[in-house]
Amino acid sequence: MNRILSTLAIGSMVSFALFSGCKKDDNATTNPTTIPVQTKLMATVPLVGASDFAVLAGSSINSTGATTIIGDLGLNPGTSVGGFPPGILTGTSCINNMISTKAKLDLTAAYNDAAGRTSTDIVTLSGNIGGMTLTPGLYKSTSSMEISSGDLTFDAKGDANAVFIMQIASTLTTTSGRKVILSGEAKASNIFWQVGSSATFGTSCVFKGTILAMQSITFNAGATLDGRALARNGAIVMAGNTIVKE
Repeated sequence: MNRILSTLAIGSMVSFALFSGCKKDDNATTNPTTIPVQTKLMATVPLVGASDFAVLAGSSINSTGATTIIGDLGLNPGTSVGGFPPGILTGTSCINNMISTKAKLDLTAAYNDAAGRTSTDIVTLSGNIGGMTLTPGLYKSTSSMEISSGDLTFDAKGDANAVFIMQIASTLTTTSGRKVILSGEAKASNIFWQVGSSATFGTSCVFKGTILAMQSITFNAGATLDGRALARNGAIVMAGNTIVKE
């Protein structure tokens, strides 16, 4: 009888342990099923001397294939630029000179501005945001962010001056073929991605907005950007891309 009771007790303990191990974490972060409309609108992020640059990096810039850049190209404090030609630059090249020095200082100020924005309406997101539609305002991820299952839409609700700011603590990634779509008079020039580390864009993806990355920015083959690729400390790597300053 004692052995039977002991067996039943052990079985109950195992069942409890298994149930406990499968219990849902009430503190887990999940994205809202419906993105709330924010009442507090954001002012634009001033780029000042960095505003003329389609591409601006810290350590190096390198391209393979038929990359086309419309806008200025800048590097500071690095000096290594490769791939032009065959890449085509329609704009001015500023390599470790006074103009690129000023632009990098203004990029740092813009990055800190975007990272420091707060709002009572801020919406917290995490992980994959593909398939969502975002309205004007401030969005924050305390880790990485990706667009990997479905495209992302920015809807300005008819306000051509509406600003979107994305605060991302870690990496920003898009998978192959994903798109950022603008609707409701949204403009690429009013979308700002503050990236705490590096950004990587998948093959043939279509992206919009100004990328303010702490480290590097990598464009895989055929990816396009309407906006600006601005990397504070690291490199910008391209592979047959089209980058148009917006």
